[in-house]
Parts: sequence; C-alpha cells; structure tokens
Amino acid sequence: MSLQFPKDFLWGGAVAANQLEGAYDIDGKGWSTQDVMPNGIKTPPTEVPTEDNMKLIGIDFYHRYKEDVKLFAEMGFKVFRTSIAWSRIFPKGDELEPNEKGLQFYDDLFDECHKYGIEPLVTISHYETPLHLAREYDGWVNRKLIGFYERYVRTIFTRYKSKVKYWLTFNEINSILELPFMSGGINTPREKLSKQDLYQAIHHEFVASALAVKIGHETNPDFKIGCMVLSMPIYPMTPHPNDVIKTMESDHKNTFFADVHARGYYPGYMKRFFKENGITIHFEPGDEEILKHTVDFISFSYYMSICETADPKLQIRGEGNMIGGVANPYLEASDWGWQIDPQGLRYILNAFYDRYQKPLFIVENGLGAMDQLVTNEKGEKTVEDDYRINYIKEHLIQVAEAIEDGVDLMGYTTWGCIDLVSASNAELKKRYGFIYVDRHDDGSGTLERYRKKSFYWYKDVISTNGNSLFE
Repeated sequence: MSLQFPKDFLWGGAVAANQLEGAYDIDGKGWSTQDVMPNGIKTPPTEVPTEDNMKLIGIDFYHRYKEDVKLFAEMGFKVFRTSIAWSRIFPKGDELEPNEKGLQFYDDLFDECHKYGIEPLVTISHYETPLHLAREYDGWVNRKLIGFYERYVRTIFTRYKSKVKYWLTFNEINSILELPFMSGGINTPREKLSKQDLYQAIHHEFVASALAVKIGHETNPDFKIGCMVLSMPIYPMTPHPNDVIKTMESDHKNTFFADVHARGYYPGYMKRFFKENGITIHFEPGDEEILKHTVDFISFSYYMSICETADPKLQIRGEGNMIGGVANPYLEASDWGWQIDPQGLRYILNAFYDRYQKPLFIVENGLGAMDQLVTNEKGEKTVEDDYRINYIKEHLIQVAEAIEDGVDLMGYTTWGCIDLVSASNAELKKRYGFIYVDRHDDGSGTLERYRKKSFYWYKDVISTNGNSLFE
C-alpha cells in the first residue's frame, strides 16, 4: 500500500501577529492583551507594556514581511496562516471607525502572498484582544463584545473579500478554560472567575463565531470559514472503567467547543454539566438561530496527547501540559515537557472526522527546541535540526495514514514556520521555525534570517507533495 496526499493539498506554515509582527505602537495600533504579558502565561499582566516583553519587537515582521514571504515562497508554500491584530484595525476595540493604516498593512501583506501564489489563511482573533476591551468590559464576559467583534469582522471581510478565502474565527477557542485572559480577554483573575461567568463568556464567543460565519457567507459565498480548537487526544491511564469514564468526561470539555461550532447546538453532556455546577447560560432571543450557522471546516492544533485517571494518587499533571492531563509513561517529551505522540495525530484526525464528517485542517503542529546556529562546510550559517525533521516527518506519515483511513484533510501548516516569540513563555529560545531569526531573549541579535536544514527538507516535501516522506 502506498500512502499519498491529495493533489490540491495545502502545504504551508503558521504564525500569529502578536508573536512576530512587533511594531506594537506604530501606525495607530492600540495595546492588546499580549502587550502586557511579558512572561507569557506565567505571571499576571502588567499595567502597561514593558521593555522586557519580547513580543513588542517580535521578529519585526511588520517591516520585514516581504523578505519573509519570499522565503516562504522559496519553500513552496501553498498557504500561509497568519492573524490580523484586532487592535491594529480598532485600536481600543469599541471605536466606530477602523484605523486605515492597520487595514493597509494587511492589504500589502496579502498582496505579497498572492504575488507568489500563496493563499492567506487568516485567524480573526488570535490571543490578542484589544486591552481596552479587557479592562473596560472584562472581555468576553460582557455581551457587548459580540457587537465589537461583529463590526471588526464586517470591516475585514469587506476589505479583504477578494484577497482572503480561508478564515478562522478564534484561535484555540477551548484554551479559555485554562487561559481566560490570554484567550478571552477576561480581566477578572482566573482564581476569582466564576464558572457561570466563564461559560457565559464562552457562549458569547460561540454566538460571535457563528455570526462571523453568517456574515462571511453573505459577504462572499466562496469564503471557507472554520473554527480552531486545541486538540489533545486523551487516553485512559488503565482499562479500569473509572479511568475510561474520567477520560470521557475530560474529553467532553474540549469536544464541546467543536460540537457547537460543527453541529450548531449545545450537547446533552454539557447541559448535565451546567445543571450539576449551578450554571445557567443566558440566551438572548435569536442566539439559537445564529448558532445554526455552522463552520465549513474544523481546524486544530496538535502538539501532544495526555492520559487521565480517576485515581487521585496518580493525578500528577504532566510537565508542560497547558490543559491538564497526566503524563503518558510510554512517550518521550520535548525540551519543554510536551509529550511526543505522532500516532495521536492520526487518532484525533479520525476522531474528528468520524464525529463531524466535515473537512479538517491541521493549522498548528511542530517542535519547539533550543536551536544552535552553526556555520556549515559551505560557510553558510544554519541549524542542523534533524530532530525537527524527524518530528515533523513522523507526524506527516501519520497524517498520510489518516488520509488513507478516509479522512478529508484540506492541508497542513507547521507552527512557527519562522522563529517567533513563544506564546506560553514569551521566549525566543523556544524555536519552531524552518528559518532561524537572530534575536535572543536578552534582546540582542541582528534579526537576520538563516535557512535551517529543515528549510530544504520541507521544501522537498512540498515539491513532491509528500512523496519524499516515504523514500
């Protein structure tokens, strides 16, 4: 049996505006939640942006995007996933009129992509709510954010209706469960945030996301609009029925988000959860109808799997696991404690497709590592990142297996295709890219770009439509 990828498979890479653009206060941009998170998710936000926040400069993509898109084109990208910084378009988030200079930047970026035949895949809200909306309204806890988001969505859909075909409404929307400030712009500290307010905020995001699908299809019927969830296969630690039920309940916390996006209504298991936890979701008139505007496809990130157990003695959270879970004793881990499980990607692809029968898109996958810049025998600066090549290769082989299983998969974009600032810890030493950027956590560096060994490897994968993986 020979495995292969579809002829129109969308190969590419993924980034987020807040992790690479920099230029945090240029051309009318307002402050976002990311601008006051100098340590990522580790500590509470600061009052104002501080110089130790690596994201304020990022890798200066705002001024160097032409150079970087050219490198993506050299690799053969068919698609480039990025995000629009909401606070570039509406600096405070609640203005009536958008910032023209912000709109023009993305016009120029998308034009540069099309110059090389690269399709933009755009995340509308990627972990960067305008800071004013977080502090003045408590983020998505406040229903007014639906209206602000709608205005933002109508603005960018109208502006880019001939330049962007693929859209994602919220990045890793289920991460709001663990990261309410970063994911949902919720200013109330997590330890003080009630379950009632948290799930009401989630409802507001669901309505906003479905509204975006409705508006998008009205703006341009050719738009393909997806949700984006953080996927994490959960295995029972043992075959004990208690562990299996615990796994099911933990899995429901995440499948809930894709269920509402793909099916258009709240599942029964969540109604039970709400009843048992004293939660009453307030639906405004029309919400139920809006939720029926379901997504065209399901996109997701995949980095690791986890285990679950009902035994409290074994409930030791795995190192690096952002969304709970117990470490799997059969798996190795990355430098940051993220367990490496290529087969888990095949498993989650099948699980999603069996559940929803909608096209899927892997929009994040990759290995964060402490790369070392060296000079090769040709005198060129590079990184000998065979570990990254092996990681991606093993995952892509499992992707091919899932396609052979019958999964309808649109494409694959590796996370951080060029080195950028980590979302979780705001460091640059955790590098994902095929392109090395000479910038370091102490702020030093020239910002020069260098092709890693994996750059040429991925170029070969794309040019052969994945066939080189099996040679």
